[in-house]
Amino acid sequence: MIKRIKKIKGNRLFVCKGDTVLVLSGNDRGKRGKVLKVFPERNRIVVEGVAFMKRHSKPSAKAPQGGIIERERAIHASKVMVIDPKTGEPTRIGHKFLNVDGRRQRVRYSKKSGETLAG
Repeated sequence: MIKRIKKIKGNRLFVCKGDTVLVLSGNDRGKRGKVLKVFPERNRIVVEGVAFMKRHSKPSAKAPQGGIIERERAIHASKVMVIDPKTGEPTRIGHKFLNVDGRRQRVRYSKKSGETLAG
Protein backbone atom coordinates (compact mmCIF):
# COMPACT_ATOMS: atom_id res chain seq x y z
CA MET A 1 0.00 0.00 0.00
CA ILE A 2 1.34 3.42 -0.96
CA LYS A 3 0.96 6.15 1.62
CA ARG A 4 -0.16 9.42 0.05
CA ILE A 5 1.13 12.61 1.63
CA LYS A 6 -1.06 15.66 1.38
CA LYS A 7 1.19 18.52 0.35
CA ILE A 8 0.38 22.01 1.55
CA LYS A 9 1.49 24.80 -0.75
CA GLY A 10 3.01 27.91 0.78
CA ASN A 11 3.26 26.41 4.27
CA ARG A 12 5.74 28.22 6.54
CA LEU A 13 7.29 26.59 9.55
CA PHE A 14 8.41 28.34 12.72
CA VAL A 15 11.75 26.49 12.59
CA CYS A 16 14.50 27.20 10.10
CA LYS A 17 17.61 25.32 9.06
CA GLY A 18 20.36 25.93 11.61
CA ASP A 19 18.06 26.53 14.62
CA THR A 20 18.79 24.70 17.86
CA VAL A 21 15.66 22.88 19.06
CA LEU A 22 14.46 20.81 22.02
CA VAL A 23 12.48 17.61 21.35
CA LEU A 24 9.21 17.65 23.34
CA SER A 25 7.88 14.13 22.84
CA GLY A 26 8.81 10.67 21.65
CA ASN A 27 11.74 8.38 22.46
CA ASP A 28 14.22 11.26 22.10
CA ARG A 29 12.33 13.58 24.45
CA GLY A 30 14.58 16.15 26.12
CA LYS A 31 17.35 15.98 23.53
CA ARG A 32 18.68 19.13 21.91
CA GLY A 33 19.94 19.30 18.35
CA LYS A 34 20.51 21.46 15.31
CA VAL A 35 17.97 21.46 12.45
CA LEU A 36 19.64 19.95 9.37
CA LYS A 37 16.74 19.92 6.87
CA VAL A 38 13.25 21.39 6.70
CA PHE A 39 10.33 19.95 4.70
CA PRO A 40 7.59 22.64 4.94
CA GLU A 41 5.20 20.84 2.60
CA ARG A 42 5.10 17.87 5.00
CA ASN A 43 5.54 19.81 8.30
CA ARG A 44 8.64 17.75 9.09
CA ILE A 45 12.24 18.49 10.04
CA VAL A 46 15.47 16.52 10.43
CA VAL A 47 17.30 17.18 13.71
CA GLU A 48 20.94 16.28 14.30
CA GLY A 49 21.34 13.30 16.66
CA VAL A 50 17.60 12.64 17.02
CA ALA A 51 15.28 9.88 15.68
CA PHE A 52 17.71 7.44 14.09
CA MET A 53 16.60 4.83 11.57
CA LYS A 54 18.52 1.85 10.25
CA ARG A 55 19.02 1.54 6.51
CA HIS A 56 20.14 -1.77 5.02
CA SER A 57 22.35 -1.17 1.99
CA LYS A 58 23.81 -3.52 -0.56
CA PRO A 59 27.51 -3.30 -1.39
CA SER A 60 28.13 -0.60 -4.02
CA ALA A 61 30.94 1.54 -5.39
CA LYS A 62 30.42 4.13 -2.63
CA ALA A 63 30.15 1.58 0.16
CA PRO A 64 31.91 -1.63 -0.91
CA GLN A 65 31.23 -3.25 2.47
CA GLY A 66 27.48 -2.58 2.50
CA GLY A 67 25.69 -3.27 5.78
CA ILE A 68 23.42 -1.35 8.11
CA ILE A 69 23.69 2.45 8.12
CA GLU A 70 22.12 4.60 10.85
CA ARG A 71 20.88 8.06 9.91
CA GLU A 72 18.45 10.67 11.18
CA ARG A 73 14.87 10.58 9.99
CA ALA A 74 12.35 13.40 9.79
CA ILE A 75 10.13 14.17 12.78
CA HIS A 76 7.02 16.34 12.92
CA ALA A 77 7.71 20.03 13.52
CA SER A 78 5.12 20.23 16.31
CA LYS A 79 7.29 17.91 18.44
CA VAL A 80 10.07 20.49 18.84
CA MET A 81 10.53 23.89 20.42
CA VAL A 82 13.17 26.45 19.41
CA ILE A 83 15.88 27.26 21.96
CA ASP A 84 16.24 30.96 22.82
CA PRO A 85 19.81 32.03 21.93
CA LYS A 86 19.94 34.54 24.81
CA THR A 87 18.66 32.43 27.72
CA GLY A 88 19.21 28.90 26.40
CA GLU A 89 15.65 27.89 27.29
CA PRO A 90 12.85 26.67 24.98
CA THR A 91 10.63 29.46 23.70
CA ARG A 92 7.76 30.14 21.35
CA ILE A 93 8.43 32.09 18.18
CA GLY A 94 6.67 35.27 17.05
CA HIS A 95 6.88 37.35 13.88
CA LYS A 96 7.15 41.10 13.54
CA PHE A 97 7.95 43.54 10.77
CA LEU A 98 10.97 45.84 10.92
CA ASN A 99 11.80 48.73 8.60
CA VAL A 100 15.14 47.96 6.92
CA ASP A 101 16.34 50.43 4.26
CA GLY A 102 12.80 51.75 3.81
CA ARG A 103 11.36 48.26 3.29
CA ARG A 104 9.31 46.16 5.69
CA GLN A 105 11.10 42.94 6.54
CA ARG A 106 9.51 40.03 8.41
CA VAL A 107 11.69 38.72 11.24
CA ARG A 108 11.28 35.97 13.83
CA TYR A 109 11.71 36.77 17.52
CA SER A 110 11.73 34.92 20.80
CA LYS A 111 8.60 35.41 22.90
CA LYS A 112 10.57 35.00 26.16
CA SER A 113 13.45 37.43 25.65
CA GLY A 114 12.26 39.44 22.64
CA GLU A 115 15.54 38.81 20.80
CA THR A 116 15.38 38.43 17.03
CA LEU A 117 16.39 35.11 15.48
CA ALA A 118 18.34 34.57 12.27
CA GLY A 119 16.48 33.04 9.33
